[in-house]
Amino acid sequence: MSSYTISETTTFTVTHARHMAAKVSADIKRMQRFYGVPSDTAITNYEIEVIELLKAGYLGTLTIGFKRNDQWIEPTLRYTARDLAGMAANDDDPGRVSPGRDVSGASFYNYLTYSATWDALSTSEQDAFKRRMPIYRTNATQPTVNGYLIDDKTYSAGGRALGRASVRAY
Repeated sequence: MSSYTISETTTFTVTHARHMAAKVSADIKRMQRFYGVPSDTAITNYEIEVIELLKAGYLGTLTIGFKRNDQWIEPTLRYTARDLAGMAANDDDPGRVSPGRDVSGASFYNYLTYSATWDALSTSEQDAFKRRMPIYRTNATQPTVNGYLIDDKTYSAGGRALGRASVRAY
C-alpha cells in the first residue's frame, strides 16, 4: 500500500491584496453610481486602506453603506476577512449592489474592525500604522443592523478571503 502527501504553501502578496481590494472598490463604485456617494477620492482611500490592512493581516470587518437612526440599512455591505487555512474559496465577480433603495434621511457611513493580529500590536504600533493610512480611524460605536445580513459573495486570493454580506430589510 502506498500513500502520498501533497503539501502546498501560499504566500499572500500585495498583488493578492490589490486583487481583492479592487473588487471592494468596484462594489463601492457601483454604490456611488446608484446613490451619488462616496466620492472618487473616498473610494480610492478605502481601496488603499483595504490593501494595507489585508497585506498586514489587520482587517477584521469593513462595513460600508448607509445608516439611519444609528442602524445600517440597505444598501450596506460588510466585508469580513478570513484566512482560508489551505481551503479553497470562490473568487466571485463584484456587483449586485441593490439600486433604488430608500436612503432618505440616511447618511453614508463606514465602520472598521481589526483582527486578532492587530490586537496583539502595541498601542504605539497601532497608532503608527493608523497614521500611514489615508483614513485615520478613531473609536466609534458600531451601528446595529436594521434587518439582517445575508452572505452573497466571496473574494479570494493567495489563501485569504473576504466574505461579503449585504444588509436586507425584514
